[in-house]
Amino acid sequence: MTMPPAAAASAITIGSLLRWARRALQQAGVEHADQEAVWLIAHALGVNTHHLAADSSRALTSGERRTAESLVTRRAAREPLQYVLGTQEFCGLEFDVTPAVLIPRPETELLVQKVVRHAGRSGVRVVDVGTGSGCIAVALAAALSDAAITAIDRSSAALAVAKSNAAKHGVAHRIEWVEGDWLDPLRAEGGLSTWDVIVSNPPYIAEHEWGGLQPEVRLFEPRLALVGGADGTECHARLLRDARPCLKEGGLLIMEIGQGQAPALRGIAERTGGYAPLRVVPDEAGIERVVIAERAG
Repeated sequence: MTMPPAAAASAITIGSLLRWARRALQQAGVEHADQEAVWLIAHALGVNTHHLAADSSRALTSGERRTAESLVTRRAAREPLQYVLGTQEFCGLEFDVTPAVLIPRPETELLVQKVVRHAGRSGVRVVDVGTGSGCIAVALAAALSDAAITAIDRSSAALAVAKSNAAKHGVAHRIEWVEGDWLDPLRAEGGLSTWDVIVSNPPYIAEHEWGGLQPEVRLFEPRLALVGGADGTECHARLLRDARPCLKEGGLLIMEIGQGQAPALRGIAERTGGYAPLRVVPDEAGIERVVIAERAG
């Protein structure tokens, strides 16, 4: 997608580029087209957003125009804004994101809050399962200065992004990185009854829901990190089964869940055995978002 020939033939200003970007995003069905156009153009030009209005009459170089057109075109194709800009904020920290990792969501910050609240004592041992961008592990390392944190992911590409984010925030030396499938690496190394907290944001979208997701999610984010089987709880069930022998007595398995999944997970936990009754934590919208399973004696 490029600017119309008539516009391209004359001097392109910041103002005319912004107007074109807004129209392009609106026509593509982007919900917050006006605001996103501002962010994209400011990012392309390497300036703060307030400079756009002040310099609206400034003519752009051909290189600036091409860069801006490329970013707007990507977003108009419904590529997530976070991938286009390359970053996403989480727990007050900026994380680099690529299509190799799930984009961190605000509701996932609740996982970090609960781990910090329930496991904030000295020397706590935490494992983040399916670390993706590393947002949970890095945020925990930043919040818990003496915690021992291990981050696991089956994707080497995701681990590369996570390691880069940890280095960016100065906590890479505080996190052990493990490539592997769920808790298999811990069990293989004999890491039984040694962990205070196992935390995870596992895939929780049901198979039948996939086709109805927004294009930004369905076409661009990693399906492996989103779909959790027929009803969206398969990964939770596996974690409940495999976490119990890895946790200390009184240790916690803390997981993010999808809307309406809490009753099913209560039943799964009861059938699995070895846990106290699940605690369920709602998010700011009142949706049951986190479950906390405590290993019983």
